[in-house]
Amino acid sequence: MTLAANSLPPVRGSLKADAPLGPLVWFKAGGRAQWLFEPKDAEDLSDFLRLCDPAIPVMALGLGSNLIVRDGGVPGVVVRLGKPFARVEQVDATSLRCGGGASGILVSSTARDAGIAGLEFLRSIPGTVGGFVRMNGGAYGRETCDILVECEVVLRSGERVTLPLDALGYTYRHSMLPEGAVVVSAVFRGVPGEPAAIQAEMDRIAAAREESQPLRSKTGGSTFKNPEGHKAWALVDQAGCRGLQLGGAQVSEKHTNFLLNLGDATSADIEALGEEVRRRVREKSGVELEWEIQRVGLFADDANQENLVRLSK
Repeated sequence: MTLAANSLPPVRGSLKADAPLGPLVWFKAGGRAQWLFEPKDAEDLSDFLRLCDPAIPVMALGLGSNLIVRDGGVPGVVVRLGKPFARVEQVDATSLRCGGGASGILVSSTARDAGIAGLEFLRSIPGTVGGFVRMNGGAYGRETCDILVECEVVLRSGERVTLPLDALGYTYRHSMLPEGAVVVSAVFRGVPGEPAAIQAEMDRIAAAREESQPLRSKTGGSTFKNPEGHKAWALVDQAGCRGLQLGGAQVSEKHTNFLLNLGDATSADIEALGEEVRRRVREKSGVELEWEIQRVGLFADDANQENLVRLSK
């Protein structure tokens, strides 16, 4: 499907054709977006989606921290929520309203300053509120479903709706959020706490993460979901995959549930390495690892196809 500028609705934000996505994701690899849309506000996004041909695929992009963008690029429109969606404001004594583009660090720091405890774990997740809500992001024994009150989303139809917690059907790293919906804000609730104690917990989490994870590398965060009764990293290690390399991609030696771009990896290298790890774990332990990292777009040799390719999660 050829998408000329005049085939897309007018916008008040930014709309760029053939936009590189590699620089916007943590792996620093991958193809281009057919169109990259950065809306000025939720109304701009709503108007655009309402008037946009329903056949055009739409995908939301946050910090790109848990994402492989395939080398053939992403057809249709990639929506990136910028600064207008990165605000966090206090609603009441224990609640915050957070823009879909707000980072975990900003949310947890704002909660600390407001004396709201229980949101410290967001400090350790390298993503945005929109990603947390969609994927039920979590760490250190807490998940988004533990703190979410409600979220506002713009549906693919352009309709803006508010969804309560129980409408999202949360399970481990999964929600029932409609396909194509973009999370523009969420209300998180914690409990009263002392800022100094909250900061101490944030410091503890940050130190634990620094010690155990390859934070200063080109990586995509946790690669595989923890299977029932297992830790993914331990299964990867037992299968002999620590340090395993394919092209420019490597299994981290520091934390085996992280894949690294050593500098010149293609997204195909990274994904193929992940599939080889899955094969070896299955052969060694009989456990089928499921991807936690999202993989989107076209393979390089399929770049001329018009269908968005997604492997089963």
